[in-house]
Amino acid sequence: MEDKRNIPIIEWEHLDKRKFYVFGICMTMMIRVSVYPFTLIRTRLQVQKGKSLYNGTFDAFVKILRTEGTAGLYRGFLVNTFTLISGQCYVTTYELTRKYVSRYNNNNAVKSLVAGGSASLVAQSITVPIDVISQHLMMQRKGESMGRFKVQNQDAKRMLVFGQTKDIILQIFKADGFRGFYRGYVASLLTYIPNSAVWWPFYHFYAEQLSSLTPRDCPHLLLQAISGPLAAATASTLTNPMDVIRARVQVEGKSSIILTFKQLMVEEGPWGLTKGLSARIISATPSTIVIVVGYETLKKLSLRPELVDSRHW
Repeated sequence: MEDKRNIPIIEWEHLDKRKFYVFGICMTMMIRVSVYPFTLIRTRLQVQKGKSLYNGTFDAFVKILRTEGTAGLYRGFLVNTFTLISGQCYVTTYELTRKYVSRYNNNNAVKSLVAGGSASLVAQSITVPIDVISQHLMMQRKGESMGRFKVQNQDAKRMLVFGQTKDIILQIFKADGFRGFYRGYVASLLTYIPNSAVWWPFYHFYAEQLSSLTPRDCPHLLLQAISGPLAAATASTLTNPMDVIRARVQVEGKSSIILTFKQLMVEEGPWGLTKGLSARIISATPSTIVIVVGYETLKKLSLRPELVDSRHW
């Protein structure tokens, strides 16, 4: 009899690809809508000098809501939705890399580490230009800007949809040329490749540990929903220093990671490297639960028909 405590991993060859992509796009959009406000807050907290504007995550949420309304929490969201493309590239690269690595090493931690890092490399190459634009839009406060560029005529009706985006794109291109859209690319790779590479092994590790501690009939999805946030908190804590530097490089237009790090140390000391960590973990916890439950459910729904009843997934 199959040991139900052993959580099986649904691999690429088990999936109906058409179902996988259709369900995946819908799931990703729902997740982005729910967590975007905290992404915006985290970015503003990381970029501000000391506590010049906000005293923390909750304070930033209240102040943005009060001065800019709900729309203020979603500045740059429409542009950010284009990262749906990178999201699909991420999961495809992750699953295909796992399949490739399994030919040479069947250790799950190794497969997860290599696949997570590779997937992030591909995704970030697509995401960074979108990220740069959306972050500058995030910095647009009512009547002023926290970043290098300021949208002109923010209240004009013509600017409500993509007018602000076009304005920011033109300002970036005028100031920095095409390279401006890849500002912080190296910093992004140094942040997100380790984050992704660390998250997947820890996710499977926590799931295995919880599985060994719980009754046989405990639902696998519950264990996975708990393991996801634990892995996210671990990965966020380890990679947050680089995330702070990445945000400053992209928003403030700096060209050197090392000089940005030195300036941060001078201005705010080691504690500056923890800026935005609470917002990152707060946003990561619910989003990771949704992502994990959604992703594992997505894979179950996308199983090839002949495999659905073949084992306890």
